[in-house]
Amino acid sequence: MRFKRLEDQDLAGKRVFIRADLNVPLDQRGAISDDTRLRASLPAIRLAKEGGARVMVTSHLGRPEEGVCREEDSLAPVARRLAELLAAPVALIKDWIHGVP
Repeated sequence: MRFKRLEDQDLAGKRVFIRADLNVPLDQRGAISDDTRLRASLPAIRLAKEGGARVMVTSHLGRPEEGVCREEDSLAPVARRLAELLAAPVALIKDWIHGVP
């Protein structure tokens, strides 16, 4: 069986949805203490961006309770660190259920 590979696709003008395991450890201040998982996701994100796609990355932190929004579950630290690693802005969209801009 031959699987489709991201690098073999024409991504220009398309939206690419990436489900990444970005459940990184945070220290007492809420700062990321180990960004290994973020760095592991960079090749796919860069490939999609460089291919001209609009990229949406989804993940979670900790064990969020369904229907409950807590500040400690926010992906804000992840978005900030991804922006640093990608040297590009990373928007954090809290409510994307009804669509994204």
